[in-house]
Amino acid sequence: MNVRGLLLGSKLRVAATVLLGLVVVAGGAFAAGFLGVPAVAGVDNEFGDVNESVTEIETVLAVNNPNPVGASLGGVRVNYSVAMNDVTVAEGEKRGVGVDSGNSTVNLTTDLQNDQIPAWWVTHVNGGESSQLAVDATVTSSTLGRSVSFQPANRAIDTDVLGQFNSSEDQDIDANAPLVSDPVLIIEERDASWGEATSQETPIDLTFRVHNPKAQPVAISSVGYDITMNDVDVGDGETEETVTIPGCETRAVSFPTTIRTQALDDWWVSHLENDQVTNLTIDFYAEIQPPGTDESVRVPLDGLTYEKTIETDIFGDDSESADGGDDTETTTATTTAATTTTSEDSDDSPTASETTTTSDTPTTTTSDGGNETTTTEDDDLLS
Repeated sequence: MNVRGLLLGSKLRVAATVLLGLVVVAGGAFAAGFLGVPAVAGVDNEFGDVNESVTEIETVLAVNNPNPVGASLGGVRVNYSVAMNDVTVAEGEKRGVGVDSGNSTVNLTTDLQNDQIPAWWVTHVNGGESSQLAVDATVTSSTLGRSVSFQPANRAIDTDVLGQFNSSEDQDIDANAPLVSDPVLIIEERDASWGEATSQETPIDLTFRVHNPKAQPVAISSVGYDITMNDVDVGDGETEETVTIPGCETRAVSFPTTIRTQALDDWWVSHLENDQVTNLTIDFYAEIQPPGTDESVRVPLDGLTYEKTIETDIFGDDSESADGGDDTETTTATTTAATTTTSEDSDDSPTASETTTTSDTPTTTTSDGGNETTTTEDDDLLS
């Protein structure tokens, strides 16, 4: 008789039997309602390190484990994604998550790819300078074969980049040239609006109402511009069409300008490095042929320089709005119902059924065997 083989075989058989028994007990306990899937109860995000290609998003998930013992053994994983206007800018996964019984936290880091920022920008501009930030976190237990998905309330990110450019205040244009009396022109009104943004360019349609105070016509041979955001060059150009303003008359003159959309990933880095603050500047200059001369004079249009401070709070980290005066733009957070959904699922492809609520408090909807239970909690866990 092979005693060693008998003993070893017995040990293996015993271990297998115990393991099978544990699985059966766990399954029976889950079916009886004694075990449940750990669920995300809240999400807190903040930006971490940023470089020219990647922005880290550091996330703390508040997890509730309803079981009397901790869950680990590599059977729990967390999937996480962040989207702005349906453009997924970050997603990641953490496997082998260990959570204690009751409430605990899980820390994870996901990478936001900076080259996704231009794609988001296009949707932001074409959507009236408005974005919806959507977060999704899913906890999956391979042991129980179940997953729970948590979607915090969407946040509205609204800006008004061009709003203050519009003005009906007179602005003198001086040539500062010998034998020329100033002003040579007067800007009576200016207006700015976005064109249709694409992956290559974001047009800004500028229109000026220009008055010629002289008795003789004044020719504007070209108008140039430079656009910077936190000193990052995002646009420059020069018109080539000559516009003549008759003596003592006013004309509407259009000056199309363009932001290079692909340059905005560099701007994004500067925006985060500057604590989500951007200083936008549009400088103008013109080639003008004053009356009674045959030569053009390059005139810096300092009075038309447009400066705007844009401040954002993407994840709602700041409890108070910055006091930036009229030139500061701060995002507005709009909170709707948060939804937590539980569904039957396999470990490899977690899915979630959809639940719509109208309250402003987190709502948990559990689907199990055709019976749906909805609970509402105001535990102030949302970031």
